[in-house]
Amino acid sequence: MKNRPHSTRPAPSRRLVAVAALATGALLLTACAPWRIWTAADLAREAEPYTAQPAQPVRRILVVGDSTAVGTGADAPLDSLPGRIGQDHPQWHIDNLAANGARYADVAAQLERAPAGYDLVLVLAGGNDVIRLTALDSLRSQIDQVVGLAQQKGRQVVLMPCGNVGNAPFFVPPVSWLMSHRSEELHALVSDIAARREVRYVRLLKPRSEDPFVVNHKALNAADGLHPSSAGYQEWYRELVTQGGLAGLGE
Repeated sequence: MKNRPHSTRPAPSRRLVAVAALATGALLLTACAPWRIWTAADLAREAEPYTAQPAQPVRRILVVGDSTAVGTGADAPLDSLPGRIGQDHPQWHIDNLAANGARYADVAAQLERAPAGYDLVLVLAGGNDVIRLTALDSLRSQIDQVVGLAQQKGRQVVLMPCGNVGNAPFFVPPVSWLMSHRSEELHALVSDIAARREVRYVRLLKPRSEDPFVVNHKALNAADGLHPSSAGYQEWYRELVTQGGLAGLGE
């Protein structure tokens, strides 16, 4: 009797495994807290990007990115991260082209329609690429494209991707584990590109035991458990200032 050849099925790709984990987690999430999805949609509809147009501006700032640049989750535009900048620097002109749901590919489109001549371009993005599983090779090239465009628009560029998405109350295991891994991959890409392009990178990614959005989760997370609250954006603004994101701009 001849030996039958062993069946050789191709191993599932990492992306397929990730999608399966995401689907499983999404089912668990829906079963546990479907109201968070509706709350997130409500917060996104209510959010308005903060802008400022003083009569005689001393600096010009461009903000691009996703819902965290819009300020989704904050009680008012002034409580968003761009709003905090405007409160501390009332003579700074601030344009905000950010949009809910934007990925890095969309941020590139935001920059393409922006004029040049800014003192600072602040990029707040990455969370949607984490959640929607943008392929890493594509994400790397998109981040690099965003930085190149931002450098054409402003004298200084700051990249400020979100923290650990997996730590957000919105997600539950196993999807939260996937989101944490994806967040680490995002920050590795941004850090590498920022160093190579010589732009600033503000790191919000912290170990779970040190993450203020875990330690003080009730105060810093918005009602949807996904976006920062007003206090959460204040924490982000503190990190922006502490890590030198506004250095060199003066008053």
